[in-house]
Amino acid sequence: MPLQVKIPPLGESIVSGILAKWHVPNGAIVKKDQVLFELETDKITSEGTAEIDGVITHAVAEGTEVKIGQVVATIEAAAATPQSGDRKPESSAAAQSAVSNPQSAIPPSPAVRRLAEETRIDPSTVAGSGKAGRVTKGDMLAAAEGGMLKAEGGNRISETTSPATSVAAPALPPVPSVLSVPPAGSSAAPQSTAPRQTRRKLTPLRAKIAERLVQAKNQTAMLTTFNEVDMSAVRDLRARYQDDFVKRHGVKLGFMSLFVKAAVHALREVPAVNASLDGDTVVQNSFFDIGVAVSTDRGLMVPVLRDCDTHSPAQLEKDIGAYAVKARDGKIQLDDLTGGVFTITNGGTFGSLLSTPILNPPQCGILGMHAIQDRPVALNGQVVIRPMMYLALSYDHRLVDGKEAVTFLVKVKQAIEDPARLLLGV
Repeated sequence: MPLQVKIPPLGESIVSGILAKWHVPNGAIVKKDQVLFELETDKITSEGTAEIDGVITHAVAEGTEVKIGQVVATIEAAAATPQSGDRKPESSAAAQSAVSNPQSAIPPSPAVRRLAEETRIDPSTVAGSGKAGRVTKGDMLAAAEGGMLKAEGGNRISETTSPATSVAAPALPPVPSVLSVPPAGSSAAPQSTAPRQTRRKLTPLRAKIAERLVQAKNQTAMLTTFNEVDMSAVRDLRARYQDDFVKRHGVKLGFMSLFVKAAVHALREVPAVNASLDGDTVVQNSFFDIGVAVSTDRGLMVPVLRDCDTHSPAQLEKDIGAYAVKARDGKIQLDDLTGGVFTITNGGTFGSLLSTPILNPPQCGILGMHAIQDRPVALNGQVVIRPMMYLALSYDHRLVDGKEAVTFLVKVKQAIEDPARLLLGV
């Protein structure tokens, strides 16, 4: 009896999602633990894998909303694969193609999967040069450069050739009619064939982000206070100890870990910012789990660094790097995103000079970092050029007064401009 492929449970608060993408075609031979599909929810993106070897039959199409526990496919065990007369022609043909092309049964690497998604080239149609005929990243790049995509019946089909065969010449573009050619000397640009407008439904994650942003604006008394910080000290610190830091810890010392430690220092000094509002009850936190905003192709995520007060900058850098990889590969779990008491976001990585970050409810504070610019500043009666960064603290005025918000930001500024304060706790 075929094995049912079901949507796995992802947490009590997640009841449904969108089957965003099938990683294997209908009727393909799959291997145990091979990634089958990608599921997008309002919180995370996850992948479903095969539990056995066999031939897969899709039960739902891409873009379908599915519920937790719903059957989205079946896998016929390899030993009990039916004959061609017992299966639908589509599935039988795909299975026969997979058998004739052994490398199609080998799970593609993440790099190959990404290239397949970008180029729309099926790895099973590419001659693999890797071990046991495995398709490599180089094979996919070569296929993208030398192959030809043509339209047949509305479907995009990948055509590739092996090195021993000649590459078919690409089809020439259709010759425009005489009437569509602008007259000589005319400055009129050729008419674009691209649609003037497209429409697509919000992904669950983007819809949830939109909901929370509107909630933050409508349900909090949000204000923002600003300051600027001289980054000379931490720049010099990194330059002086970077090589030794990398040799000892195997990771580079970045600015984010230092700002996390500075935020913990400021939260200790101004505990009102380390609180949240639950109805008419103030919840005062005595731990320091700091969220760090990470931008991904799917939207903004805020994984949480746990117990930042007890972790060294080296451990924080490792945790930040690990979350960045998980976010990029779509491996972030629900537990990674919950429980934060304060958030840091760095718009400076994209060139932002100044912004007002939006609160991440139920937290009552978020620190915004920005781009570093060499600017003239007055120091000891003289004008000098220093690497300066604008800082922004958005806070919920229902819990945090202006004096506390300004004091918090000053404490962050002092810790960054004089990192010895972090060591001495002053």
